[in-house]
Amino acid sequence: MATLGLVAGVVLLMWIVGPEPGSSTFHAPDATATFKIVLRWAHFVAGITWIGLLYFFNLVNVPFMQRLDPQTRGKVVPILMPRALWFFRWGAVVTVLVGLTYYAMYILHAEAQNAGMGTWGLLFKWLAIVVVTWGIIYALLQPVSGALNKGWVLALIVIALILIMSGVIIRMLSAPGPTGETLGNKSLSIGLGGGYGIIMLLNVWGVIWRAQKRIIAWTKESAEQGTPMPPESAKLARRAFLASRMNAWLSLPMLFFMGTSHGDYIWFAK
Repeated sequence: MATLGLVAGVVLLMWIVGPEPGSSTFHAPDATATFKIVLRWAHFVAGITWIGLLYFFNLVNVPFMQRLDPQTRGKVVPILMPRALWFFRWGAVVTVLVGLTYYAMYILHAEAQNAGMGTWGLLFKWLAIVVVTWGIIYALLQPVSGALNKGWVLALIVIALILIMSGVIIRMLSAPGPTGETLGNKSLSIGLGGGYGIIMLLNVWGVIWRAQKRIIAWTKESAEQGTPMPPESAKLARRAFLASRMNAWLSLPMLFFMGTSHGDYIWFAK
C-alpha cells in the first residue's frame, strides 16, 4: 500500500505541475523498450535475491550454525535451509538466464554487427571458455582432502584460473572484426562479469545444492530418529562451504564489471 501511495503521489505531482503547452513530459515506451525494461528489472530483482542470500549464508548463517548444538541444528536446518536454498538456486537461474538474454539480444548483437562478427559464434565461444573453466574448478572441489582442502591453496589456484579465463575472453572479444571495428566496453565488461556469474550459477547447482539437499535430509533424519550423521556428510559440507565461499569472493569482481559496463572505465574499453 505504501508503494502504491508513493506511485500515486508522483503521478499526481506530475499532473499538477503539468507540461508546457505543446510539449510532453512522458513518452510511452514501445514494445522493444518495454521488453528491455522488464528484462533489466527481472535481472535486478533476481540478482538481489541470489546475491543477498549468498552473503547471508557466508556472513551470517555459517558462523551461526557453528554455534548450535546438534539437537538445535537438527530443528533449525530442515526448516530454514530448504526454503532459503530454493530462493537461492532459482534466483541464480533467473538472474543468469535473463542476463544472458539481454546480453545476447541488446548488447553483444549490436556490437558484433558493427564489427562484422556473428553473434551466436561469439556467444558460443564465450560460453565454452566459461564452462571449461568451471569444469576444472569442479574437479578441484571433488577431493576435499590434502592441499586442496586448504582454502588458501584452492583460492590461489582458482584465482589463477579466473585470470587465465579473463585473459582469453578479453583477447577473443577485443579482436578486430572484418570491418576493422572491435566490440565495445559493454560486451567486454559483461563478458567478464557474466562469465563469473555463470561459474557461480554452476557452483550453486553442480556443487552447493547437490551437497546441501543430502545434508538437510540426513540432519532431519538424525533429529527425528536419533541416527548418527553419515561420515560422508562432513566431506559434503566442506565441499559446499568451499564452493559457497568461492562464490562470495567471485561476486565482488562480477559486480564490479557489471558496474563498469555503463561507462568507459576499463583499460580495454573502446
